[in-house]
Amino acid sequence: MVSGGSSSLNKFGETLLRDERFTTSETKYSLKTVELSVKDLGFPKGTTMSQIFRQAGELGLNLCPLELGPYLRLIYLDQPESDKGRDSQEGHAPAGSITIASERVSADDEFPKGFYLRNIKGELWLRGYIADDLHVWNSYDRFIFGET
Repeated sequence: MVSGGSSSLNKFGETLLRDERFTTSETKYSLKTVELSVKDLGFPKGTTMSQIFRQAGELGLNLCPLELGPYLRLIYLDQPESDKGRDSQEGHAPAGSITIASERVSADDEFPKGFYLRNIKGELWLRGYIADDLHVWNSYDRFIFGET
């Protein structure tokens, strides 16, 4: 469970939260965000994370702090369920999930790269994910970026 809420964590989410490199800001701040699909970023056939992040930067968007994942999970309580529509497939972002675009805390391919939000049959999840540099994200995969 995410502290203070009724959200669930997967093992990768727990790993990220427990890692000493996961930190939270000591000062309160606001962050304006935007949610975009990979296609919205100009990749109708999908692309890699490095290309997604590069294009977002060229559009004036920023990566989010890793701490945004738990905060968003606590406040985004009406996320649509993600078990509808296309089926989830191993090695792909689940249907309806939203990945928080953030810097990696480790280059190790076996260490979680960040968080994503998901609603599975009414149960809200904060989940960590693993993806290497060659992973191709689908055009319909969704990301949250910071706006300046």
